[in-house]
Amino acid sequence: MDFFSSNFKIGILGGGQLGKMMLYTTRKFDITTHVMDSSDQAPCKIACDKFTKGDLMDFDAVYNFGKQVDVLTFEIENVNVNALEQLEKEGVKVYPSSRTLRTIQNKASQKLFYRDHNIPTSEFTRFAYISEIEDAIENGGLELPFVWKAAQFGYDGNGVKVVRKLSDLEGLPKGECIAEDLIPFKNELAVIVARTVSGDVKTYPVVEMEFHPEANQVEYVICPARIDDSVAKKVKKVALTVSEAFNHVGLLAVEMFQTKDDDVLVNEVAPRPHNSGHQTIEASYTSQFEQHIRAILDLPLGNTESKVGGIMVNLVGAEGHTGDVVYEHIEDIMKLDGVTPHIYGKKQTRPFRKMGHVTIVNEDLNEARKTAEIVKNTIKVISK
Repeated sequence: MDFFSSNFKIGILGGGQLGKMMLYTTRKFDITTHVMDSSDQAPCKIACDKFTKGDLMDFDAVYNFGKQVDVLTFEIENVNVNALEQLEKEGVKVYPSSRTLRTIQNKASQKLFYRDHNIPTSEFTRFAYISEIEDAIENGGLELPFVWKAAQFGYDGNGVKVVRKLSDLEGLPKGECIAEDLIPFKNELAVIVARTVSGDVKTYPVVEMEFHPEANQVEYVICPARIDDSVAKKVKKVALTVSEAFNHVGLLAVEMFQTKDDDVLVNEVAPRPHNSGHQTIEASYTSQFEQHIRAILDLPLGNTESKVGGIMVNLVGAEGHTGDVVYEHIEDIMKLDGVTPHIYGKKQTRPFRKMGHVTIVNEDLNEARKTAEIVKNTIKVISK
């Protein structure tokens, strides 16, 4: 099929920064792209061929949008899966599939999937209501501390909390959730796996993630991860096992823990381009966003190797600032060698909202990490 400079249409559900960065590729290749998002201010709006305003969780909105395109993908998991299933029955190609997304959407179902497929993950207990957790603690069936996760609709650190005492449960959503063992780990690692419609598979190098202690958001992504080769091979093997179990099409970001004993446990996955792959735009031969488009169109996958060491710094809204955004000292970081800022196009900032990222590339990863620290301490995302 001719995708380039033709009437072929890709549809993207979600108009945020991940979709915007997918559009780097569709514009480069001149592939017609439609986007749907609930906000008129969605970052994708300025770059797609057709923008539709619609609720991603509404059956009719998703179904009617999907009928207009040839291949449908998404940049966020919170979409109406029943509509995707119906579209698949009517011949629209949806990648990753509704089956894959339905399992991943619910963290309890996702954890059960790992257990059923003998994929290493932390021990967990599933609860229908948060009150059941309180009962389990009081009856000795659940020990503190543990990690509480909402089963659905968590994002960017929301829906996750370390519970060290009973009072930490106060104010949390009352619905379905899981309680996971709190794992003492050396590193949080991730691997992005790309899989085409025909089943060709490639992995990106293992990356290391450093998190903000309060917001539970990634502050730095370091590529390649500073780990032993033996551990890197083990991590990639687990990621490929997860990919094969899901049999997904497109990208699958597999987040993992490296334990104190160098075991590897799967934390969770994302069936789309992911924060742990943003550095690929500058540091890799093929960016994760181009790779996703190649995979869902069953085109040859690109080279996943890194050209140079890369570190990604997230730009998030500063605490105490809400309103029209200002990127303070952005000119100062642009003076530094190997530094490239990406601004997502969100006009309003608020504390910890993802507003952009900065990539730092250097042949010496230690030097890149030093520059990343300078970037983090220099640029501030504030309000007017």
